[in-house]
Amino acid sequence: MSALVLAWGLGLAQLMLVTAMALTAWRIARGPRAQDRILGMDALYLNAMLLIVVFGIRTGSPLYFEAALIIGMLGFAATVAQFLMRGEVIE
Repeated sequence: MSALVLAWGLGLAQLMLVTAMALTAWRIARGPRAQDRILGMDALYLNAMLLIVVFGIRTGSPLYFEAALIIGMLGFAATVAQFLMRGEVIE
């Protein structure tokens, strides 16, 4: 019974994360300002990382957790680099 609940919960989590990724991709494409696109990119990499974590829980493979860690580090580094280049992340 608990395995069934876990399977349904993980499936629902994946569906909601894919929906969130679609909405953030729409925000990136639509704009209207650069700040909206920057926040959309941050939300997109975060949702992608969480989707990989949920997929890793579903399959039980530790490889997905390492991939999610790499995505998280690259997203953080991109935000820090943007801060160092412009002096602020959101203008």
